[in-house]
Amino acid sequence: MRDIDNKIGWRFDNTYVRLSEKILTKIKPTSVKQPKLIVINENLSRNLGLNFSNIDKDLIASIFSGNQLPQNSECIAQAYAGHQFGHFTMLGDGRAIVLGEHITKDNQRFDIQFKGSGKTPYSRQGDGRAALGPMLREYIVSEAMYGLKIPTTRSLAVVTTGETVMREAPLKGAILTRVASSHIRVGTFQYVTLSGDEKAFNSLLNYTIDRHYPEIKNSNNPALELLKIVINKQCDLVTNWMRVGFIHGVMNTDNMTVSGESIDYGPCAFMDSYNLETVFSSIDHQGRYAYGKQPLITKWNLARFAETLLPYIDKNKDKAIKIATKTINEFDSIYEKKWYDMMKSKLGLIGDKNEDKKIISDFLIWMENNKADYTNTFVFLLNDNFKNNKIYEKETFINWYKKWKDRINNESKDLMKKTNPNLIPRNHIVERVLKAAENNDLNPFNKFLEVLQKPYKMYDNISNYQTPGENVSDYKTFCGT
Repeated sequence: MRDIDNKIGWRFDNTYVRLSEKILTKIKPTSVKQPKLIVINENLSRNLGLNFSNIDKDLIASIFSGNQLPQNSECIAQAYAGHQFGHFTMLGDGRAIVLGEHITKDNQRFDIQFKGSGKTPYSRQGDGRAALGPMLREYIVSEAMYGLKIPTTRSLAVVTTGETVMREAPLKGAILTRVASSHIRVGTFQYVTLSGDEKAFNSLLNYTIDRHYPEIKNSNNPALELLKIVINKQCDLVTNWMRVGFIHGVMNTDNMTVSGESIDYGPCAFMDSYNLETVFSSIDHQGRYAYGKQPLITKWNLARFAETLLPYIDKNKDKAIKIATKTINEFDSIYEKKWYDMMKSKLGLIGDKNEDKKIISDFLIWMENNKADYTNTFVFLLNDNFKNNKIYEKETFINWYKKWKDRINNESKDLMKKTNPNLIPRNHIVERVLKAAENNDLNPFNKFLEVLQKPYKMYDNISNYQTPGENVSDYKTFCGT
């Protein structure tokens, strides 16, 4: 296997496994019956310095199923906790196993993780397995997010297992290989805090800083600086989600990374008609994680992160709470500025003018009142082509459009092109290509993935990918666990 490993280019240097055994379990994937390669991400492979081009497909499937592990891998399942819909729960990788940390030639470190690779000590009542549809969903959405220039975990491969997974009905078993700068979550810090092990927490804190933000290592208050950085990272992330109409669906604290990457694409979806209350998740009955509430929940999750850092922000508890509260409350102004700048970019508003806020607010109010498509409306503005849609013939829009045209300049369209995608992973198309893939037809999946890799490019004949779905209010997404 060593010759194969060298040929592929694996370079493992596993460090997380050296942390306290209280937050991880050394465990190997459960072998599967008959692995078969469904898709491999050649672009990501090249970025990682890996080469599978001359490797037999059966061997690739064996590797990405966990049946045949690279020699220097050290497999672990991570423990973490999480506030799920506001309720605290002890969790962990119930169906995921980190294969190891791969180092690229330019010394970037990435976790290589299997999802759906069998039971772990954190599986609770789960079977540790995953189905093909949800794994392909994560593959296509994570790669679409990467194309949209949004920080995200990525997908390297999907294999089927030759086994059946029982959910509401029998489904094809599958394993996704996920790549992330790390899988350290807010919930990881919550888990160690609950253990009461100060040594383990201190090790996790130092490890996180060394791995992600070494520039703050020697600051006067590293814990406080870490909180500030994560606040900024998460503000950037949720602003990007709002920019493209992405709705995560399960913004639990165990799904918030300290690296600022989007993670865990379960009941996620993209908004068609602009509506702040848009919810697609079948389990979000109260709309806690609705599109418009994502900034609020981000702040709430960050407050939970701050709570774990209190003893390291200041030894005096009251003083630590005061400092942390002040820092968390800075989220509002940070996010508001980032969101405002983002919306100005979407509308091509260069510089600052008094009327800008009203131009933005009037436009969003008009969009919501007229159920305008969020993505396409910006594309129409960019191209001055409104597709003979009657909502754009209304006096309210015509008056707004004139003010907007008077405000923009020759450079505005260039800014808009960089900010507004021509297409997103439309929910109904995602469902269609996944259904075809489950029926052994990967052509629709591959064609869709190809255009999603460059969503800011003007393609010919992509109108079928731009058309909103019908009955979108009835659309529901599921966790797939």
